[in-house]
Amino acid sequence: MTSSADHGQPSRSSAGPSLGEKIALALSRREVWISLGFLVLFLAIWEWLPPLAKIPPYILPPISAVFKEFFRLLHVENLFLHTGLTLIEVIIGFVLGSLLGMVVGYALGLSPMLEFVLSPYILALQITPKVAFAPLFIMWLGYTVYPKILVAILIVFFPVLINVLSSVRTIDPAMINLARSFSASRAQIFWKIEFPASMPNLFAGLRIGSTLAVIGIVVGELVGGNKGLGYLLVLGEGQGNTAMVFVTIILLTVIGILAYLAVILAERRVLHYMPERQIGPV
Repeated sequence: MTSSADHGQPSRSSAGPSLGEKIALALSRREVWISLGFLVLFLAIWEWLPPLAKIPPYILPPISAVFKEFFRLLHVENLFLHTGLTLIEVIIGFVLGSLLGMVVGYALGLSPMLEFVLSPYILALQITPKVAFAPLFIMWLGYTVYPKILVAILIVFFPVLINVLSSVRTIDPAMINLARSFSASRAQIFWKIEFPASMPNLFAGLRIGSTLAVIGIVVGELVGGNKGLGYLLVLGEGQGNTAMVFVTIILLTVIGILAYLAVILAERRVLHYMPERQIGPV
């Protein structure tokens, strides 16, 4: 017999595991320790292979030299400032590119005539190397933040557009006809059927775009940046400082991973009703 205080109180199991329990569960898996073992092995090889193979530091510095360069850049080159600027630019480029891809993707998917008219021009823009636009944007907008963000928007735009368009095309027409039989308006059909049905594909495009946004920003900084991690890449290359280049590459990788994980977390919040294997790997 249960007490009245138990009624209406969710059980611990129904509330789902806590963050600590999820971490403990992950650490209990053998695959996690195998993956960490590969990382330790990789770092050990990176540390000991260059001196044993007599590889010059300007070609492949040991990992300890890369860590030393990291702390030097914190004090000398204001590494936090460059990293923060690149991170902000990645976020802006990703958000704007994703929104533009969503709007155009839904518009083309819901209007066959509009898709027929615009598809050749969108295809031509997709085929054109996005890197080629960076010098043009710099000529138009100068050495500012805008050319870098525009390159990122272009690169993020297409995977989101393609995933949204393909998902809208594959929606079951019977569901739409059923909604029309209940006198649903066009807006109601979109928000109740088409938009929710496209969410898995949309997040698949966002996962791709989150990593491509980093590439777009770095391309802009390489071509015409005077701040950011891409600028530090050029600076390190010009100085022949390989350790500085490795520090920048590692930080860019971390930014890309964080952007990808942010999309995964948002996807699991929104698509919580789907099995995790259908959502996306971490």
